[in-house]
Amino acid sequence: MDRDTIHACADIVAQLLDNGQRWGYTELKEASGLSDRDLNAAIGWLAREDKLQFMTDQSQERDFVCFTLNHYIG
Repeated sequence: MDRDTIHACADIVAQLLDNGQRWGYTELKEASGLSDRDLNAAIGWLAREDKLQFMTDQSQERDFVCFTLNHYIG
C-alpha cells in the first residue's frame, strides 16, 4: 500500500464523514466499501491530520468516529 492509495481511501472516508453523522466502524466500512486494511489506513491518515473526533456512547457501549473541520480565523 502506498501513500497515494492511503490518501485516496482517506478522501472516500472524509466524504462520508462530512455530513456530521456519527459512524460506527462497521457502518463506515459498509458505506465506504473499503477493506479493513484500507479503512484503518484512511482513519489513521485522517487522525494524523487532526480531522477526526472519536467518541464513546456509554449507553450503547459503542465507539463512533466523526469528521472534525478545523477552521482557523486569524
